[in-house]
Amino acid sequence: MRVDQSSYRIPEAARFIAFEGINGCGKTTLMRSLVSDLRAKGHAAVETREPGGTPLGDELRKLLLEWPGEKISERTELLLFAAGRAEHVDKVIRPSIASGSWVLCDRYLYSSVAFQGYGRGIQRSLIDQANDFAVQGVFPDLVILLDIEPQEGLSRIAARNDSGKDSFEAEELAFHERIRRGFLEVAEQSPVPFLVLDGARSREELHQLAAAVLRCA
Repeated sequence: MRVDQSSYRIPEAARFIAFEGINGCGKTTLMRSLVSDLRAKGHAAVETREPGGTPLGDELRKLLLEWPGEKISERTELLLFAAGRAEHVDKVIRPSIASGSWVLCDRYLYSSVAFQGYGRGIQRSLIDQANDFAVQGVFPDLVILLDIEPQEGLSRIAARNDSGKDSFEAEELAFHERIRRGFLEVAEQSPVPFLVLDGARSREELHQLAAAVLRCA
């Protein structure tokens, strides 16, 4: 369910925000700026990510993004993401929400739908089963989706001063185009509110728009 950035405001009781988008869209930068806003206002805010967020999740992240051997099979990839997500929900997300903290998460179950579903072609019902088992009813109060052209995202990645592309960033352009389409379709279909923002906007504009929706401006 897409919401209007000009009128939608997150409910007062909301605490769990997920950030989604294709690689290079700028979601991590936006998330960190919002975490800073929340903390500056005196709120406890947990910044986390998938895959990762726990010691086990960090190890799975290395396997999924940096595995040097033969390419991981599509089913194995889905199940490794689900395993890391289950651990993440049990050890970080659910306890943090229960303690009253905000949780801002860089990727969540919607990435599996986009990457493994639209990108890899795994049947949606199988992805939903894996996700449902992993999250046990823990869904975000809002998903912020940054939408950009895949070529722009890949150009941003190429311009970074880092050690190179991960296994997903190295995929062909068509893969990223399918993922983008997947995210946009999920945004329309999901019962969870999706705030879709133009990732081509400046960092300042994106921060201002998202902060207003989260009531932390």
